[in-house]
Amino acid sequence: MGTTYAVELAAPIDEAMRARLAQLIEAELAAINRAMSTYDVRSELSQFNHRQDPGWTPASRGLLEVLDSASRISDATQGAFDVTVGPLVDLWGFGPHYGTRRIPDDAAIARVRESVGYRHVQTDPSAGAIRKAQPRTQVDLSAIAKGYGVDRVAMILERQGFGDYLVEIGGEFRARGATASGRPWRVAIERPVEGRRVLGEIVILGNRAIATSGTTRDFFEQDGRHYSHTIDPATGRPVEHPPMAVSVVADTAMAADGWATGLLVLGPERGYSLAQANGLAALLVTASGPAFDVRVTDALRAHLAG
Repeated sequence: MGTTYAVELAAPIDEAMRARLAQLIEAELAAINRAMSTYDVRSELSQFNHRQDPGWTPASRGLLEVLDSASRISDATQGAFDVTVGPLVDLWGFGPHYGTRRIPDDAAIARVRESVGYRHVQTDPSAGAIRKAQPRTQVDLSAIAKGYGVDRVAMILERQGFGDYLVEIGGEFRARGATASGRPWRVAIERPVEGRRVLGEIVILGNRAIATSGTTRDFFEQDGRHYSHTIDPATGRPVEHPPMAVSVVADTAMAADGWATGLLVLGPERGYSLAQANGLAALLVTASGPAFDVRVTDALRAHLAG
């Protein structure tokens, strides 16, 4: 996944259990990579992306589960969250196939957009198969697969009898139970500030997950303008709102991960309205010079620490 993971347990464990957990977790994450990585040309997803025909092809249960969840979030965000946006991300130089980061011409954007659209990808869970209606469509699950990985690690811990833990992969978290001191797990949210870490709200997770998406970690500047790695599928261009970060608390890290990206694409006004209308626990922070515009949905207020 191109990132790190961490597991914190409230109860002490011996070295034998530590080694067993590490082995189980590493095996699970390796399996997710084999299914969903766009960096590995041999992965299940890479092979699907390479296919040019529109016929159904068998898919693993995990890949089907993530694609199905992604489709529901795409519908709910009216396409703001779109797992087929990867070729546009590549075009702007942000994808796994690193290129020069510069503004592509309008013709190139229009050409790539022809194959972008989440409805091009279809799943049939009962048959265990997937297909794409547009032969050049490519799927990139980087905005949701990390969350799925967090959920799978949490599942391993629970199967091994652990009820108090905090799991993190690349900044996405899932918690259960309490810390060693008996307090609920708490996560601090970073402000959208370039080049340094500034902490803002503290979120009490309880038995839930949180994911954050932002525009300030990966970008380039050209002719005095800032271009984020977050691409709006509707325009084929980086989002144009000010530096922004969106955090979503949900029952699963996979759902939180996808929703955070979708709300980020929509921006502070539309994203907040959609989150509020759907009863999402969301925090949307936009930088305005040295100040911050902080929008908290009703469902998130119960998760904020004092």
